Amino acid sequence: MTPLTDKSRTLFAADRYATEATGAEVEEVREDYARCTLRVEDRHRNAMGAVMGGAMFTLADLAFAAAANSRCIADGEPLCWVSVGSSIQFLSPARGSRLTAEACCVKRGRSLCTFTIAVRDELNTQTALVTTTGMRTN
Repeated sequence: MTPLTDKSRTLFAADRYATEATGAEVEEVREDYARCTLRVEDRHRNAMGAVMGGAMFTLADLAFAAAANSRCIADGEPLCWVSVGSSIQFLSPARGSRLTAEACCVKRGRSLCTFTIAVRDELNTQTALVTTTGMRTN
């Protein structure tokens, strides 16, 4: 595991909704990239038995936060990027017991950034696509 991933895990452990309430985990962080995972449990399912869209979005949002703040974390600065808008498209029902979200930078400016986050199930089927715009806070 890389030092950047270790630092990111420690910092985002404080994101208690994503990590404690839903069980999302930071798996890997590199500059402008992050991969997070979620073990699907009954608590993540809706009344129809499918994985809840909110669970997929929470996982994607954590991946965005880790990727967008990767440069701050690497430089030892406080977290400085927050999402200001997101769009999610649900593409396919999730199969299996694990979801993975990979966030990649599309564009980063001085005060705004855009990332796409692909959410995939255990069979590597893309279940959702999220586009998030972030804003630098300092």
